Amino acid sequence: MTSQSIRTTRRELLAALVAFGAAGAMPSAARAASARPAVEIYRTSGCSCCLLWAKHLDRAGFKTKTTDLAMSQLMRMKLDAGLKPEMSSCHTAKVAGYTIEGHVPIREIERLLQEKPDASGLTVPGMPMGSPGMESGNRRAAYDVFLFRKDGTSELYASYTAIN
Repeated sequence: MTSQSIRTTRRELLAALVAFGAAGAMPSAARAASARPAVEIYRTSGCSCCLLWAKHLDRAGFKTKTTDLAMSQLMRMKLDAGLKPEMSSCHTAKVAGYTIEGHVPIREIERLLQEKPDASGLTVPGMPMGSPGMESGNRRAAYDVFLFRKDGTSELYASYTAIN
């Protein structure tokens, strides 16, 4: 066997091992993405920031479904979840038995799903500039994420600082 044929054989072997390794990794990556629970998003028609927030979830591997509701139906859903009016936002989502209200960052949703606290869900009240779905260049207003319960009580879950 010549030196040239050994190099070719090694090159082919290396290529085969890389291909085999990549093929073996793909199913586990697909499993990780499919392991994320589905997110059902409820909004009123015409609200584009809700769709932008859904795109953040999609890019993170969540499967989203968006449903348009009449404002009265959406407000009833918020109240039934234990949200006070001052803690609400433009859209409401359901994921793994929790309610996600407004522009909650993916990092906090993942934390909620990992920790599984005894709560109704998370909320980012209002529509803070720079929160997911409310981007405005590189600027962000300071905002808080709250954990809320069915009885209407809430506690600070995370804070995001302003970026100017």
